[in-house]
Amino acid sequence: MTHPPSASLTRRRFLTQATGSLFAAPFITTGMRAASPNGKLRHAAFGAAGMSMADMTAMSNHPLWELAAVCDVDTRKFDQITKKWPNAKCYQDWQEMLEKEAGNIDSVNVSTPDHMHGPMGLKAMELGKHVYGQKPLAQNLHECRRLMLKARETGVMTQMGIQVSSSFTERLAVAIIQQGTIGKVKEVHTFSNKFWGDMDPVPQKSDPVPAQLDWQKWLGTATDRPYIEGYYHPGQWRKRRDFGTGTLGDMGCHMFSGWFRALDLAAPIGVKSKGPAPLNATNWAIDAVVEYTFKGTAHTAADTVKVTWYDGNARPPAEVMALADPAKFPGQGSIYIGTEGVLLSPHTSTPLLYPRDKFTGFKYPKLEPRDHWADFIDCCLKGGNQKPTANFDYAGPLTEAVLLGCLASAFPNEDLKWDAPALKITNSEAANALVKRQYRPGTEI
Repeated sequence: MTHPPSASLTRRRFLTQATGSLFAAPFITTGMRAASPNGKLRHAAFGAAGMSMADMTAMSNHPLWELAAVCDVDTRKFDQITKKWPNAKCYQDWQEMLEKEAGNIDSVNVSTPDHMHGPMGLKAMELGKHVYGQKPLAQNLHECRRLMLKARETGVMTQMGIQVSSSFTERLAVAIIQQGTIGKVKEVHTFSNKFWGDMDPVPQKSDPVPAQLDWQKWLGTATDRPYIEGYYHPGQWRKRRDFGTGTLGDMGCHMFSGWFRALDLAAPIGVKSKGPAPLNATNWAIDAVVEYTFKGTAHTAADTVKVTWYDGNARPPAEVMALADPAKFPGQGSIYIGTEGVLLSPHTSTPLLYPRDKFTGFKYPKLEPRDHWADFIDCCLKGGNQKPTANFDYAGPLTEAVLLGCLASAFPNEDLKWDAPALKITNSEAANALVKRQYRPGTEI
């Protein structure tokens, strides 16, 4: 069989078509970033707790990193910041922090609810700051593309927070696939047993806003609504369509990365949701099943390859699970079906080859250790052409694939056709209308 051009070429062509002259001659604003006076990377954090605290803690292991400022709309978390980093300044308004600290910082991490990733990341890059952006890169396709383009335009270093992509286990799966151990890949099934969705309507109530929380700043780009204790903030926003991206958005960027890189994929050409539709316009559904179609690459068995996502209680078909060990099937992971065997890659665990007797004595490739956060910091400090491994050129198309599946969930059993360069669903006006979100007046980006 004659295979199409490699996906690395496909991706380059996609990026060029998608962005025109920006990619042909990116405008590098290196003059906007003066060297730190003490030789360290001076950092500011969007978010004071949760994933932001995890990111800051991981970055603090690097000897040339220091925390200059933190912002969070909920000031109840500031005590833990000042206890750990006494010299860091704390702000409740992220725009005020950037205005006052622009000359004192070199980089930021955006580790907030998904709906603010785009506005914060774009503004930081406009100021010439390097950006470590948590997954998903943005809450919608329009903002994701904007972030990718802005990173190329400004020349800043970028990294998406898919730290598992730097782990030994995922890189091992990639190496096994790319060295042809299971032959050409015919299909992939990837799954997560998380339940970031809600099939119930929004409670018709309103609670007092805590004194330490600026509710309007937390809403950000989203339209106004009553505060409901425990419903949005701090932990349930992933279930809400205006703020999070459901289980697929939460875990997809982590778990797509393995096969996205292993198969050298670019943008999908089609997507179909086979799971339940959301019961209302407010919440994400659970038990999603989303089928993607990608153009084939040198690592696939045909001119196209299908990848299917499952979450919640949904699982791959029994005949697919039977190719591995159904009794030991992990809660999260991916299974690659090849022409010469099967690879089961549990999320964060060592990949396994099937049938077991065929691969007795198989020697796993040797890989050097890698630190996802140090990768970002080192590239920021060194400059030059070397970029972090999950930079926005890679993370942008990956996230767009994830977000396309999120969008498709609102249109069950419809075969949606995706024109990636045009950032457009070509066969459904209703679906295409969701490529860009509805913004609160004055916050559109």
